[in-house]
Amino acid sequence: MKKKCKVVFLLLFLSISIAFAQQKTVTGTVSDQSGVPLIGVNIVVKGTTNGTQTDFDGKYSINVNEGQILAFTYVGLKSVEITVASSNTINVTMEEDAAALEEVVVIGYGTQSKKLLTDNVAKIDASQIEGISTPSFQGAIVGKAAGVQITQVNGKVEGGVKTIIRGLSSVSASQEPLYIIDGIEMNNRNTSSIGANLNPLLSLNPNDVASIDILKDASATAIYGAKGTNGVILITTKRGKLGASKVSVDFSTTVGEPTNKRDWLNAAQYVELLRESAFNSGFFADQAASDAWVDGRLPRYQGDEDWRNVDTDWQEEAFQNSITKDVNVSVSGGNEKTTSYISGAYNDTEGIVRGNNLKRYSLRTNLDHKVSNKFDVGLNANYSSTIIDRISGDNSFTTPLQAIAQVPTSPVYLSNGDPNDGTLYANFLLQDKHSFRKTSVRRILSKVFGDYQFLPSLSFRTEFGYDYLSQTVDRNTGRLAPFQSTNGQTFASNNGTEIISTNNYFTFDHTFGELSDLNVVAGMTYTRLKNRAISVTGDGFPTDDFKSVSSAATISAGTGTFTNWAQVSYFARATYSYDNKYLLKASLRNDASSRFGADQRNGYFPAASAGWIISEEDFLKGSNVVSNLKLRASWGINGNTPVANFGSLGLYGGTAYDGVSGIAFTQIENPNLKWEETAQTDIGIDFGFLNNRISGEIDYYVKKTNDLIFNERIPFEAGAPGHAILKNVGNLENKGFEFVLNTTNIQTDNLTWKTSFNIATNKNKVTNLPNGADLITGRNILREGEPINAFYMAEYAGVNSNTGDAEYYLNTENPDGSLNKTKTNDFSQAQRIIMGNPNPDIIGGLSSNLNYKTFDFSFTFQGQWGASLYNNAGQYQETGFGNGLDNQDVYIFKNRWQNPGDITNVPQARLFRNNGHSASSRYLQDADFIRLRNITLGYSLPESVLEKIGFSKVRVYLAGLNLITITDYRGYDPESSNDDANTNTNVGNTFYSAPPAKTFTLGVNLTF
Repeated sequence: MKKKCKVVFLLLFLSISIAFAQQKTVTGTVSDQSGVPLIGVNIVVKGTTNGTQTDFDGKYSINVNEGQILAFTYVGLKSVEITVASSNTINVTMEEDAAALEEVVVIGYGTQSKKLLTDNVAKIDASQIEGISTPSFQGAIVGKAAGVQITQVNGKVEGGVKTIIRGLSSVSASQEPLYIIDGIEMNNRNTSSIGANLNPLLSLNPNDVASIDILKDASATAIYGAKGTNGVILITTKRGKLGASKVSVDFSTTVGEPTNKRDWLNAAQYVELLRESAFNSGFFADQAASDAWVDGRLPRYQGDEDWRNVDTDWQEEAFQNSITKDVNVSVSGGNEKTTSYISGAYNDTEGIVRGNNLKRYSLRTNLDHKVSNKFDVGLNANYSSTIIDRISGDNSFTTPLQAIAQVPTSPVYLSNGDPNDGTLYANFLLQDKHSFRKTSVRRILSKVFGDYQFLPSLSFRTEFGYDYLSQTVDRNTGRLAPFQSTNGQTFASNNGTEIISTNNYFTFDHTFGELSDLNVVAGMTYTRLKNRAISVTGDGFPTDDFKSVSSAATISAGTGTFTNWAQVSYFARATYSYDNKYLLKASLRNDASSRFGADQRNGYFPAASAGWIISEEDFLKGSNVVSNLKLRASWGINGNTPVANFGSLGLYGGTAYDGVSGIAFTQIENPNLKWEETAQTDIGIDFGFLNNRISGEIDYYVKKTNDLIFNERIPFEAGAPGHAILKNVGNLENKGFEFVLNTTNIQTDNLTWKTSFNIATNKNKVTNLPNGADLITGRNILREGEPINAFYMAEYAGVNSNTGDAEYYLNTENPDGSLNKTKTNDFSQAQRIIMGNPNPDIIGGLSSNLNYKTFDFSFTFQGQWGASLYNNAGQYQETGFGNGLDNQDVYIFKNRWQNPGDITNVPQARLFRNNGHSASSRYLQDADFIRLRNITLGYSLPESVLEKIGFSKVRVYLAGLNLITITDYRGYDPESSNDDANTNTNVGNTFYSAPPAKTFTLGVNLTF
């Protein structure tokens, strides 16, 4: 027995000895394709729990037996498996996994695999907006997402930006998408105090953006309920990564000029046309008499020079070459416990319009800390200060662009150097010299969060967000400024908006068996907005050196308002996939808002979607051609709320009568006021061929909005203030196609060329109005069966070739229902008809990226077709002095009717006679265009040089913005529009609106 025990013990000892003899320590370094060591790579002995991670130098050490397999994994890179042989050193190079990089998209309250997504979400990474010099991040994503129209109102540095996703879904409620930054709702409310819009998202530094996910269909946006009708834009900022600290510094200088300058009459042309126009007017007996009138009139505007010796190009005085200096510095890194991203930025922009400048300072800190294996906490904090030298709105005589109306025989300055105060209209340079309008925008945007993992499949996240937007205005008008009737005036205001919000939700994510995956999110969110605005105006100052209100002789005006609004919501979403090819998703949100009466306070917004990944079926899974083919369909309901916080309530306010205070009725109540509701259906196909070298999406959507919120007119006898009541009346519809095509044209070791093309159609129409009656506002109309805000005006018929009269079509209705196309020179007889659409039928974009060794090159084209734009200033600029003495477009001079038989669309010039200057389709033009939006050429130093100088990246780049615009539009810019703050009226109108800037940027990116 003892012998047997000894034999067993000996055999056991020998087997253990052999095992230990086979086991050894393997070391090595893991790096990426560029040779940079990778920190935190997971290394596991396959089939065991034995594993380790690479250190800060990308090095590792692990005990392993020969013949075992080492598995190397890292997020965003292809996994590597290596069988251990005799060598004790194994160095590994890991390649990018393109599929993994594109795999995850941000959705409401979570993320999801792009492959398993049943929604329509457009994703834009930081690499796609690098090197694009623009004051706002919205400007950097123009043309990069199908169905997303982004338009800068004009060329002012602070100019408002309109973002429309899949067409307009409201008339009087918000038309802008919901912006969410790192999970927290951003305030996108315009609080400008001068009429002209100011972009509230200027406070966001584009260099801090890591990715932008645009939720377009209802399945994606319904989780945001009453705020998702116009789409949702999710902004994710950069965060620290595990590893040694990295410092990145970006410097750039940008120079710019207007994208377009128009041709205006010089002095000789102006005098010639004025003499001709005066003679044609019939006011004078002969040419000599009319010439004498001209010779006697022009000296009024000559200042202290002889007008015959003056030839001023006022356009050159209004515009200037711009220059922008941009500096961005960031530090990121961290260890297993804590990672951080800290950045600071400075932007100094001198605009293309004289007197318009901007300075922005911003600081951001993003921290992530692992308290334990189950508990994570973090902080996002951003502070920005933006100081803007603003100019008057477009509809103001003192705005620089209205200087183009000045007489070219007027000198800019007097002989003593002062601006000429005897011009036809107020000389804007007097405003520039004797007044200022400074706006300061300060913003605090922050979030703290905690994430606790109760179980491997169950976690809870709580977020608290704070958004404070403060805008102060200091406006001083000196006694010598235009239109100043007192000894100076000062205006000061402060508008502060505070949003407090919290999100609290559970996430359950579990795999049942090997085929079923279920993800459930459920929680609540609360948002409260408070706004306080005050202003004061003081008149009369001892000298212009005193500029504060406290020095005023009289406090002539003052206002103060306070408002708030709150909403509490509950939401749930379930996503299920079976065998990674059959996909289902459903969500439901309940919103309760203080903006509605008690009976209509709650709104329910459901959504559902499904998908089938056909390429995962056996009959396609092994295909060498089809690499991805997915069908998806979605349906859901979103809501929208009125702009007014108390729109459903009957309101009273304080007033004064004969010096006695009192109370006045200010708003009639409507307890039945409820949400606008938009039901959207989307059917889509995702495809990929040849290992996804060719990929894309095709979508068809229908959006139907019911219960549009209007101020409906009511009889005078009802005694309602404004003779209107806020009601739910009217429906509208948007439908269209979207097509996206991404191609990898060339993929070699040294050369990569990729292209992305998108195009989208949208057909918009009003489907129901109260009693079928038209609603007309200015030159826009809401009519059943027609596009929203369609142009409604008299139809210009050209010029009578015998008389030079401007003519219009009668457009009265014939007995058979057709329109009478008889021409008349009497404008009052012409009936108004629908003449155009301010909304484009088609928008598109084309982006291309090429990398050759250490060179990179990229560009983006954008375009739109089918929209019209009304030049509201045309009645002054293109009338041949029929409506004043404003300088005229050279087009009028070259094409005017002069003799019987002339065939032209420009009528005879007649001084102070209405010959074609009434509002008609004469001033309505097609706004189709194709624009080279941006282009960038960069060069990065090779690794061999970087190692010697101690940098990990040095890149120099040259970029351009708005370099080429191809259009038949004769105005300044086919995208420009009047910057009146009320964007829901006079839609599609431009009025002395500045074009955007054409810029060239030289910059350098440094990382060490």
